[in-house]
Amino acid sequence: MRQTPQEINTTVVAAGSLLHPRVCQPDGVRIHDLLTQGRQPGEIIPLSTLTHELNGGADWPAVGDWERVTTDLVRLVHFGDCDALSLGLPGIARPLVCTGPHSHVRVYDAAADEFIDYGPAARAAALAEVGAFLASLVTEQDLWPGDGLLAPLARRP
Repeated sequence: MRQTPQEINTTVVAAGSLLHPRVCQPDGVRIHDLLTQGRQPGEIIPLSTLTHELNGGADWPAVGDWERVTTDLVRLVHFGDCDALSLGLPGIARPLVCTGPHSHVRVYDAAADEFIDYGPAARAAALAEVGAFLASLVTEQDLWPGDGLLAPLARRP
């Protein structure tokens, strides 16, 4: 039986890939700083979480051009200049990951003639599933962020 190819709608890279010299800089360094401050190593942080933390995206211009940085990261992945996990998130997982950490996604179930509400717990479960999948793939070494990385911003005491 021939399988239909699954859409790739999510790409996971190491945070260090934002420090790659072929990523728009200093934007990548600034986003890396936001992404890693106060987080656990290996934690998966979608850009939608940063958007939420940046006043719903209103503060992105003060940090950098996230769209250009994202495009640069996709190019790095395409040319094999960093490791990546490319996924096709199924069903409700995709919109949950694309929304902020406290958002709700409502889906209409026509068969039951009712709306189903998916909230922060469902989003956390979707991210945990991605994290478990990633962990099963990188048991021996973490995702390679690329070569020639720039220095991260100095941490303030």
